[in-house]
Amino acid sequence: MAKEKSQIIGTIKKVMPAVVSIVISKKLEDLKKELPEMFPYSDYPELQIPPEKIDAHGMVQIGGGSGFLVDGGGIILTNKHVIADPKAAYTIITMNGDRFDAEVLARDPLDDVAILKIKSGKKLPVVQLGSSDNLELGQIVIAFGNALGIFRNTVSTGIISGLSRAISAKPDPLAPAQEMRGLIQTDAAINPGNSGGPLTDIFGKVIGINAAVVFGAQNIGFAIPIKAAERDLKDLRLHGTIRRPFLGLRYLTLNPDLKEKLNLVHDYGALVVKEHPLDQAVVPNSPAARAGLKENDIILEWNGERITPDKNIQDCLEQSEVGQTVSLKVVRNKREFSAKIVLAERKQLS
Repeated sequence: MAKEKSQIIGTIKKVMPAVVSIVISKKLEDLKKELPEMFPYSDYPELQIPPEKIDAHGMVQIGGGSGFLVDGGGIILTNKHVIADPKAAYTIITMNGDRFDAEVLARDPLDDVAILKIKSGKKLPVVQLGSSDNLELGQIVIAFGNALGIFRNTVSTGIISGLSRAISAKPDPLAPAQEMRGLIQTDAAINPGNSGGPLTDIFGKVIGINAAVVFGAQNIGFAIPIKAAERDLKDLRLHGTIRRPFLGLRYLTLNPDLKEKLNLVHDYGALVVKEHPLDQAVVPNSPAARAGLKENDIILEWNGERITPDKNIQDCLEQSEVGQTVSLKVVRNKREFSAKIVLAERKQLS
């Protein structure tokens, strides 16, 4: 036990210098303009901000998050939802209190990952990336971050309590829900503001990015496996942007219950269907449209592997590349056929 505690303390001292706080600020006049858009049926008085909260440039701090340095030149990983507002300004605060303006290099169109850059003029401390492929239940983990946006340089320990979890999460109450899959579940304390901080193993190698908590529950937090961020960093180095594959359809993953309710032949696959009457099941001019897929088709297999709730189309896309040709087995009106699709590039969010 003494040895383990000594290892944890040593790991914290090694990792903490590379963990940063992210301060989110907006112009006061923009905040006042946004109130009617956010609450169109409410009569709000004029936004009152104490003068000391407004800096010399008329900027007001509206939130915070965490991140961590992965390159001595100033490359930082964080969550996409932390830096989602294109009208906000982002300031990085290092462990020793230095402040830098951050440039947003890329936001992942699929995963909750973003990449920032700061210019410090000197080599910065970094954290080492590990592997998220061979994690085990009960493995000790350490979560770093900026808890609640107030308590900088916070650390908590726990274990991996679940793997390959899928949740539907909202970055804020007004935002649409986003499905997140393949997550690491941990009982290490992750609080609002911890988002974007590193989840490391006991030796200080990053295995995930702290991403979400379950409100109303205790000791249930989730992290994005680091392999997603590694892929994004590689794309950024090679292409100057994050390149993610795009199929271009909306679907419902089938199971035995849905088979009975919808009176279908198959209890697996992806039913091509629009989510809303104003939606389109197949996006025009998309790879799916060019391959001739239509609403009410059922995609049974992706490169010979069945589509199931445990491995749906999103999971298949995660393991695919832009420009890759995939073979789909499709059923239409009880007739099976094969379709070849060349995956296009999904455009980044602005």
